[in-house]
Amino acid sequence: MVFDDLEPQKKAGGPPADLSTWNIEDLRDYIADLQAEIVRAEAMIEEKQSVGSAADALFKKS
Repeated sequence: MVFDDLEPQKKAGGPPADLSTWNIEDLRDYIADLQAEIVRAEAMIEEKQSVGSAADALFKKS
């Protein structure tokens, strides 16, 4: 049983930034920030799947 539908959904916000005016260092920092956010999101997915699996196992009918 998964209750993901009950959690608030976040949509991608606004138009993408105009990267053409950014310098190389800022672009690299931006990429690093995005990669860190991806790692954080993937960790949350793993946590939610783990909790969901544990709940399914607990409430599974024999």
